[in-house]
Amino acid sequence: MPGVAACARSGKTGRVGAEINSLELLNAAEPADAEHALLACCASRRWADEMLARRPYPDLDLLLLVSGAALEGLDWAGVREALDAHPRIGDRPAGAGTEATWSRDEQAAAGTDESGGAELRAANVEYEDRFGHVFLICATGRSAPEILAALRERLGHDEETEREVVRAELAAIVALRLGKLVGERA
Repeated sequence: MPGVAACARSGKTGRVGAEINSLELLNAAEPADAEHALLACCASRRWADEMLARRPYPDLDLLLLVSGAALEGLDWAGVREALDAHPRIGDRPAGAGTEATWSRDEQAAAGTDESGGAELRAANVEYEDRFGHVFLICATGRSAPEILAALRERLGHDEETEREVVRAELAAIVALRLGKLVGERA
């Protein structure tokens, strides 16, 4: 469920929501178990708290609607908390938790040959130097050249524009992960 860093920040270990694989189980889970499961979808505690407070969810559509509203309501510190749990695009996330597994699957197409990998690493560093955080993109279904092209394009954004794009990419990732969490596709 949450990545190693998110789990370490929470101070909670042990069972990490592996039992949650349906909307019914998310709704019925103990708060700590549901929190672990939700933090695998988005590492912002404020977002997870909002999602917990709004349970139960009758369907995936309402779950996604509440998630979108909660993400829109995050201040930049809340967005950064979520970003800080994401690995650099192109890096293979370590760990055996659900979040790491999902990240590996989501970034499967980002694997490139050595020269493409070097280009992506260099562009990531340039992006991080410019914006102060990892480059976030919903990589599912995108090829490595598409991801690199998007990264290069976004390097031209001003900070406000890039923050809007980051929020949209985060929302897309969270929606996909919520679908996976409850056994439905968003």
